[in-house]
Amino acid sequence: MNEKNSRREFVKNSGILGGGILAMPIISKANFFSKEDKIIKVAVVGCGGRGTGAALQALLSKQNVKVVALADAFRDRLDSCFKTLSADDLSDWGMDGSVKDRVDVPEARKFVGFDAYQKAIPLADVVILATPPGFRPYHFESCIQHNKHVFMEKPVAVDPAGIQKVLQAAASAKQKKLNVVVGLQRRYQDSYRALYENKNLVGDITSAQAWWNNDGVWVKPRTYNQTEMEYQMRNWYYFNWLCGDHIVEQHIHNIDVVNWFKGAYPVKAQGLGGRQVRNGKDHGEIFDHHFVEYHYADGTILNSQCRHIPGTMSKVDELMIGTKGKIYGDAAMIKDPKGKTLFQFDKKKDRNPYQTEHDELFAAVAKNQYKFADAEIGAYSTLSAIMGRMATYSGQVLDAEQLLDSGISIMPKEFDFNAAPPVMPDNYGYYPVAVPGKTKYL
Repeated sequence: MNEKNSRREFVKNSGILGGGILAMPIISKANFFSKEDKIIKVAVVGCGGRGTGAALQALLSKQNVKVVALADAFRDRLDSCFKTLSADDLSDWGMDGSVKDRVDVPEARKFVGFDAYQKAIPLADVVILATPPGFRPYHFESCIQHNKHVFMEKPVAVDPAGIQKVLQAAASAKQKKLNVVVGLQRRYQDSYRALYENKNLVGDITSAQAWWNNDGVWVKPRTYNQTEMEYQMRNWYYFNWLCGDHIVEQHIHNIDVVNWFKGAYPVKAQGLGGRQVRNGKDHGEIFDHHFVEYHYADGTILNSQCRHIPGTMSKVDELMIGTKGKIYGDAAMIKDPKGKTLFQFDKKKDRNPYQTEHDELFAAVAKNQYKFADAEIGAYSTLSAIMGRMATYSGQVLDAEQLLDSGISIMPKEFDFNAAPPVMPDNYGYYPVAVPGKTKYL
């Protein structure tokens, strides 16, 4: 995000959540640590908009945090991140003041390329993982091998093989007592936590609905002299090996909320989807709409829909229906079957959950406490979303356990800018797209 308006858009998208305005913190002495506190060294792997935002939120925690290394596949992204973190004025990011005194990244600790993460991770106490999600399993595995605490963005993988790798590393992280926080920030949002604490008011949850419907996101057109690998990396949202489709990249938030409140994960899924308006050459291989019917082991059904089509109904929300009432996620409200309000959270009291997840992680690290083991949660909710994508692509009824055991991988055999990605365009510049009834997985 190199342009000021892009940064403002990032702040808007990450600061407005669940219908309530969540202001970014003001940088002041009140935010800061005692200089006597031990320095917590941070490496940022993935220096785009979300990586930069996560780094700022780490620096805005009350702990003595210092960013000491940056890693990205692209030098321009790394430079943009460093410029932001080192700026005298952060007003474009919705902040007053600067954090540059806690950014210590000389040229020798700026790493570029596919192997950049291998050089940055050993230098830190906590690693922020914010690359496109296809790389997450490799980066997370390396963090745990190097005994690092981790903040990683969701989703945590794009295929069953990646989920297996994350689950193995998650088990190791637990054994080593390494804190891992995943950016499923509704779990760190005051209103959702309050709803969860009061969920017994609705009895047993027997059905649910979830939505992520809006206009869609950016497109990065192909530029002169790009290799195919660089083009796909720059336009990563539209390729499954990088993004996982928008059901995995974005709608995972809503699916995860239902999994959280249910205390379970779907065991089967079937659905439908397609490409109606987002079907150009720069739209890669992903669908622009998905509808998935998820089945839990106890018979509960989650009807899940996500859509990226301009001019249609916009809705990002969850509704959970129990034997005694309903939970409205976005409204932070619980009602009985007759519509009487049983619980209402005052959303004016909602703190920024993106900041809260960093505040709590770095407080635990500073106190040498083991409190967070989100990797397994992130892995199984990511698997739910991947199962949904594969169900809509194929038209098959898919089983979560069989899918995980399949070990299906969609990642490249070689990570190099001159290597061929897993999907390639035809002679007209279009990419192969899944066809329900013809595409098979199990």
